[in-house]
Amino acid sequence: MSELTAAPRYTRGAVALHWITAVLVALAYLAIEIRGPKGDPSRPFWTGIHEWAGCLVLAAALVRIGWRARNEPPIDLNESLLLSILARLAHLALYIFILAQPLLGMLTLNLADRPVTLIGLDWSFRIAAPNPEWRPLVKESHELIGNLFYFVIGLHALAALWHHYIKRDDTLRRML
Repeated sequence: MSELTAAPRYTRGAVALHWITAVLVALAYLAIEIRGPKGDPSRPFWTGIHEWAGCLVLAAALVRIGWRARNEPPIDLNESLLLSILARLAHLALYIFILAQPLLGMLTLNLADRPVTLIGLDWSFRIAAPNPEWRPLVKESHELIGNLFYFVIGLHALAALWHHYIKRDDTLRRML
């Protein structure tokens, strides 16, 4: 599909994947923020929710990438080349985040000689061998990227609201 024939809105699948990913990312953030200090009786539950959400974010990211490869997004509504470039860079950063962040979380566990274990399933897995020397760097990277992405996600939401209320275009409506 060329830019001239691109659909006016995102496909239902793209919209569903966007909002599923958003809810899962929010759940991962919520769980890690309210898990409590070490020794708190609720900490293992919330840590487990965080790990489940992270694994599901990664699964959704892989499905989204496959979907995006087969379904061209709607035409860019930005009249400015700079805004178009910024939008593409922000989307690229978000895709990198939803791929890298869960993988870094899994690596953090594995490098500490802990498998990824999902509450409720009698199943666990590893993507790396234990390595206590690398764990602090990977753990810090996971935490730093998580903190940076509060800002990027906030900018993404503000940009959507700016398009809706200031520019009064259909950017936000196309994702609803």
